[in-house]
Amino acid sequence: MRLGLIAIGRLKSGPERELVARYWQRLELASRTAGLTGTDLREFDESRSRSADERKQQEAAILLAAVPAGARLIALDERGKTIGSEAFAADIGKARDAGVPGFVLAIGGPDGLSEQVRLAAAQTLSFGAMTWPHQLVRVMAAEQLYRAVTILTGHPYHRV
Repeated sequence: MRLGLIAIGRLKSGPERELVARYWQRLELASRTAGLTGTDLREFDESRSRSADERKQQEAAILLAAVPAGARLIALDERGKTIGSEAFAADIGKARDAGVPGFVLAIGGPDGLSEQVRLAAAQTLSFGAMTWPHQLVRVMAAEQLYRAVTILTGHPYHRV
């Protein structure tokens, strides 16, 4: 199974990009130990449409087209459910053990995700009730994927 993160918007040079790169590199190194076949990190340009609804619809088409066939899509949205890192890791482990080909997190643009993406997702998760900048959500998503792999492999990174 491959782990993926797809996001609308491109991170500019700076601390957020460096943190995502650091966690993604750790994830790539640790993923094989967890029985995963690899990772995919993809960024897409924001829509330039005039209305928020049109932007969300255009971005939804881009995100949904980027999800591999048969992959489990997880939408990251402030209206989603909050779960702990252990439960998140368990979800990844269950998908891996069931032979699901991919486990993909989706981050929308500044206007958020369309209902179409949330409906297509197997689950909608939130990093809390507060609204987070998309750059930080990308960092948190990369870190949580890495943390989940360390939980699955028994690595001491995750301490309770």
